[in-house]
Amino acid sequence: MLSLNNIQKVFNVGTVDENKLFCDFSLSVEDGEFVAIVGSNGSGKTTLLNMICGTSRPDSGSIVFNGSDITSLPEYKRARRIGRVLQDPKMGTCASLTILENLALADNKNRRYGLSRAVSKTREEYYKTLLETCNMGLENRLGVLAGSLSGGQRQALALIIATMTDIDLLILDEHTAALDPKSSETLMEITRKVVNEKKYTTLMVTHNLRFAVSYGTRLLMLHEGRAVMDISGEDKKKLEVEDILGKFNEISIECGN
Repeated sequence: MLSLNNIQKVFNVGTVDENKLFCDFSLSVEDGEFVAIVGSNGSGKTTLLNMICGTSRPDSGSIVFNGSDITSLPEYKRARRIGRVLQDPKMGTCASLTILENLALADNKNRRYGLSRAVSKTREEYYKTLLETCNMGLENRLGVLAGSLSGGQRQALALIIATMTDIDLLILDEHTAALDPKSSETLMEITRKVVNEKKYTTLMVTHNLRFAVSYGTRLLMLHEGRAVMDISGEDKKKLEVEDILGKFNEISIECGN
């Protein structure tokens, strides 16, 4: 479904700060896998997601998605099949638009725009049904500006927006990192529900080891552009935080984190 093959990625080439982050890196993700990705700062987690989404390009190697080589495909074309939720709640929604307008804009993501109304009254009930899965009462606040929502509510809306069109891959880039503990727990439960119901192939970067252990079907730990831990199947189901904490602390100390 998704494979990165012999990826090379170097930053600040030819300077004293040259950093060869990925060197002959390969990764395969099967349909329906939910991969939780952890690692210390600078391990390559976000760079990995950026290369998949197209905001960054590998220096060499290939990225194959649904049987097609997308290594050189522009980001906006990849976005037709890839949904992404970023760390900052402000990034996934437009503050000056209402909840209804945000959803309508996302609903028309892959369609041609003409001289017709972007907000369709006939779609409101559908939007309400989507929002009901959040259990936040957002379905009764369609006319409220997205900018007036709390961080947790806004991230929940961003998640709905990212998954309301026909995508094949969901990217979660530390999507709970900016939230308080209670909101983080709520958003992770919404995430579980959405991913399970729609059977999305999902990559989730997180600094929360408990989330990495409790959610998903596979755990990947990165360090300096290498996979130092890759656990899936029954081993993942049995995993406890203590099982990965030692290795995580070891690489964090090595990186001075």
